Formats: sequence, C-alpha cells, structure tokens
Amino acid sequence: MASTGLYQQQSLKQVIGPQMQQSLQILQAAALELRQIIQQEMAVNPVIEVDASEPSLDESITTDPEDDIQTLTKLDEEWREYYAQSRAQPTRRTAEDEERHRFMMDSITAQTTLQEHLLCQLSLADTRDPKLREHCEFIIGSIDDDGILHTKLSELSLRHGVPLDELQRAKEIVQGFEPAGIGAEDLRECLLLQLERQGKTNSLAHRIVDRYLDDLAHKRWTALAKKLATPPEQITKAVEQITALDPRPAQGFTVMDNHYITPDIHLERTSAGYFPVMNERDLPHLRISNAYKDLLAHPATAADARSYIREKIRGAKFLIRSVAQRQETIQKIATEIIRHQRDYLDHGPSQLKPLNMATVAAVVGVHETTVSRAIAGKYMSTPHGVVELRYFFTSGVRNNEGEDVSNTAVKSAIAEIIKNEPPQKPWSDEHLAKQLAQRSIKVARRTVAKYREAMGVLPSHLRKSA
Repeated sequence: MASTGLYQQQSLKQVIGPQMQQSLQILQAAALELRQIIQQEMAVNPVIEVDASEPSLDESITTDPEDDIQTLTKLDEEWREYYAQSRAQPTRRTAEDEERHRFMMDSITAQTTLQEHLLCQLSLADTRDPKLREHCEFIIGSIDDDGILHTKLSELSLRHGVPLDELQRAKEIVQGFEPAGIGAEDLRECLLLQLERQGKTNSLAHRIVDRYLDDLAHKRWTALAKKLATPPEQITKAVEQITALDPRPAQGFTVMDNHYITPDIHLERTSAGYFPVMNERDLPHLRISNAYKDLLAHPATAADARSYIREKIRGAKFLIRSVAQRQETIQKIATEIIRHQRDYLDHGPSQLKPLNMATVAAVVGVHETTVSRAIAGKYMSTPHGVVELRYFFTSGVRNNEGEDVSNTAVKSAIAEIIKNEPPQKPWSDEHLAKQLAQRSIKVARRTVAKYREAMGVLPSHLRKSA
C-alpha cells in the first residue's frame, strides 16, 4: 500500500509573466482594440503622453536617461523562447487582471472576430499542456467564417506533422466553446453538437440528423416516419427542433456591410513590386513625458517618488516597444504574404496560392502561433478590395502541371462554371469535376461536392429552374 505524506519536488517551469501577457495581447489586438489598450494604459500611467510631432517609436524609447532600465529585450526573441519551452504553463489571472480585461472588453465597440472570440475562451480554458493549447490554435485558425472546420483533421495532421489523436483532442476542446456547433467538419456534426449541448443526445431529432440527414434535406417526412416507426406528428416536432438550430454557428461574427473596416496594411506599388505600409494613422504616437524625466533627475525628489516614476517609466517603455514590435512583426508577415501571393495581387482570387503559417513563420523567424496571433482580425487593402490576412492562408490541390492551386481558387473556378451552366439542366458534381480537369485542376467528384457545399451551393437537382 502506498504511503501518504507531504513531499517536495523541484521542477523548472516557464510561466507567462504580466509583461509577456501584455505583449501577446498587443500583438493579437486589432487596430481599434489596440487603441483602447493604449488609452487604458495612459489612464493608469501618467508618464505616457502623445507626441503631436509624431517622432519614431525608437526615439521615444532612447530619450529616457534612466540607464538602469536595460532588461527589455526584443519581444520576438521572447516569444520564440516562450513557445520553445514544452513545460510552459499559463499563469492564473489576478483579480486586477480580470477587472482590467473586463474594462477593456466593455469599452470596445468594434465587432469581435470569431478567432478573437475563440482564442479568448482558449486563454480562459483549464488546459495546461502548452502543446495542446498550440494544437487548439491550429484548429481555431482553420475554422471558416461560418464556424465550420472544412480542413479535415487528417489534412491538418499531415500539414503540421501533428499526431491525429492529438488534433482530435484539441478539436473536442474547441467544440466545447461558444457558440455551440463551432469547429464541426460538416453540417451533420454541427447540428449534432448543438443538440448535444441542449441535452438532446437521445432525442428523435438527434437520430434524424445522425442517420437520415438526406431525407431531412429533401423533406421526405413520410419516409422518415416509416424508417423510424414514429407517428408523423412526432417527426414534425423533431423537424421543428432541427430547423431551430444554426447551420452557420459563426454567422453572428461576420462583419456586416454597414461596418467599415480600417485596413491595418496598405499596399504601395513600385517598379519592384508591392510594398506593405502599416496604417498608423489611428494609433497615437507615444513618448515618455519630459516632465517626469526632469522630476526623476531632480535631486529634491523623494525616494518613494523616484521609485514610483522609475516603475512607471519601465512600464511605458515596455508598452512603446511592444507596439513597435507588433507593427514590425505584422509588416514582416505581410511582406512574405505579398511575395507568395503576387499572382493574386496581379490577377485576382483565381490565382491565390496555397500557403500555411509554418511557411511564413520559418521565413519571418517566429513561431507559427505568433503568426496566428499576429494575423487575427487584421486586414490588408489590396487591388481586389480589403482582405483579412487569414484569407491568404489556405490549403490546395495540385494541377496537371504540378503547380499548387489554392482551395479558394478552386472554389472560384467552380462558381464561374456554375454561373455559366444551363439553368434547365444544371451540371452534376461529376460534370463539374470534368470541367475543372479541362482547366488543369484535377479533383475528385467528392472533393467538388465538398467545395460546393462549403460555398452554400445546392446540388444540381435543386438548382434546376423551370
């Protein structure tokens, strides 16, 4: 029998400190949210002020005479060091942190993106394994605007070299977040998740969705009643429950037409190509107050006042440097996106190339998770409109010439073919696959069906017009 008692165990672990939490928050924040963070910090740190002459951020940092503040290193290196630690654990939030977080979220008037919403829930989840949290971020980054995980786990496993069972565990965690039905791989799973969240796992509605979704889609009520040996009136009630579910659980996070988006990046075209320019018009240019520097240097200033000012200057320097590092990281990522997606910029969505975060992370020199955080809720102004950075990251297929074609380009081709099909005799998925083959895009009929469903396009027999 094992004995009981108190034991001491020594271990080396790296945790996320308050400054690291702030730097990650700043990196992930969209432009409006970042402005709110800065305003909040200015409200509690009197040494931070806005410089109307708009000097560089580096000038704001180096003009401080305090030589003892030398512990701040490049945030990019800190991020890489943190993510390299397999034993890292998130620290618990203090009551002060929670209050600050609630204040910030209550102050933000901009619409929260789906990824921001899910990442926020992940940060509060009781998931201590850093690798598992990383896999959850992979899953979140693969969820589309409808809330569906159209990239299969098997494909994600091959792309990132992650064991399938680990991704399955991460997927189950994400599916426990709000809104219900998020992270499903298809409509069936999405509806089942919502029914299970409502406690209707053993209900008639659950059985219909699980086994007879095709009959439900074609309104074969009589056939359903026979197959389930159930009175028609009960079938009707179950169908009412199902129709009350949301096949697009993330649609509440879709940016509506009457919401204006301010791009984080503008493109400038030169003879050498495109160059990303960060939009800093809506961000205040910060510096450390000269008045507090003078007060710190004055011999008559009390010791406790010196200590207070020194602490506030240290916090101000870290905030200014974090904002500068955020801008630099996003610009580096945008530069690599532009290099990889030049054909898209020149010719449009049909020329979008497959791209994953690992590729960009390797070139920029950061972790994949840093890329995921940096692109969350960020937009680029392109010749084809304002596009979310996440749009440029997509898997794809290989054409007959051995070139990679993105999923977005395949969907664009399918949409063009369907647009030109005869209304009285719409083309089947098999015929669509043949049409794609003529364009050197070789995909199976089942793959065409998957893309068509993802686009919200009905099958051929339901597209037919009189």
